Amino acid sequence: MLEFLTVKIILIVCFALFFVMSLTALLTWVERKQSAVMQDRIGANRARLFGQKLLGLPHIICDATKMFLKEDYTPHGVDRFLHTLAPFLSFTFVLAAFAAIPFGPDLHIAGRVISLQIANINVGLVYLFAMLSVAVYGIVLAGLSSNSNYGFLGGIRASSQVISYEISLGASLVSMIMVYGSLHLNQMVVAQGELIGGWLPAWGVVLQPVAFIIFLTAIIAESKRIPFDVPEGESEIVGYYVEFSAMKFGMFFLADFLEVVLGAVLVTTLFFGGWQVPYLSPEGFYFPWGAEWLLPHFAVVVLGILSFIVKTAFFCWLFMIIRWTLPRFRYDQLMHLGWKIMLPLALVNIVITAFLILLKGHIF
Repeated sequence: MLEFLTVKIILIVCFALFFVMSLTALLTWVERKQSAVMQDRIGANRARLFGQKLLGLPHIICDATKMFLKEDYTPHGVDRFLHTLAPFLSFTFVLAAFAAIPFGPDLHIAGRVISLQIANINVGLVYLFAMLSVAVYGIVLAGLSSNSNYGFLGGIRASSQVISYEISLGASLVSMIMVYGSLHLNQMVVAQGELIGGWLPAWGVVLQPVAFIIFLTAIIAESKRIPFDVPEGESEIVGYYVEFSAMKFGMFFLADFLEVVLGAVLVTTLFFGGWQVPYLSPEGFYFPWGAEWLLPHFAVVVLGILSFIVKTAFFCWLFMIIRWTLPRFRYDQLMHLGWKIMLPLALVNIVITAFLILLKGHIF
């Protein structure tokens, strides 16, 4: 039993630290380098490690070092407790949301089954919404506790945007719950391994393309990045963390990139089969034309984990492309899109999905 728990803890640590946090840190470099490539610039290339530029990667270490060494300045008149609590709420609950994400198929070791999921929650989607909802409090408290009109305005912008798009995001997933008949994320991923017509994987993007577009738009808005960066206003002095410095600002900064990773992970899990590889079963590949390629169990697990990583990395790249391509929405345009276009579209999609299920008894 002790050995089983040790293996489980090691897997959890590897996922939380080496995948999630490493990818988050890497995105701080990708954002600079990818924008430089798109704008025909060199990008980050000044910092060196042992005399080597390494494509600008040492800037990740320099950024972290700077955040830890800078003065933690607290402006006069702020609520010190809430001012300190806000970045922790924003960062911690976004990170906690990863607990419900299945990042690979079940691993069988010495007669035991290890679920490659930190918390095997049967209402994983509800848990995710709970974590994302609590994270909003960090944004609100940051604006309220700063004793700054600019910080307060940024907090109001952020909270109104996040709450508005959470409704569309949740409505888009109701149709997914109806299709797969579960709130359990791992069961939804397993269901996406089924084949439609014997050859087409039953991924969410195939069964619910409208829900995918709504969810993708809403999750980008939840991350508060261009074209939905009204709460931060990078070209202005308005932002809910304008009065934060050192690692307090660093935690908000990391939380933004964590939300990008979380968005990529959720799109992968809900709409692109998660760790599923087309035609890969627990025994190996079974192709529609009759061919088969049997594989050992460990190879199947590794392929599943690699599939999850590649899909997540692709959507992180896509979010960066969108961030450096589109201009910022005006506030009225942002609210109009969320309330008058996306939410009604999501509700119509729910009605159509329910009608098809009632008519056929199933979707696939």
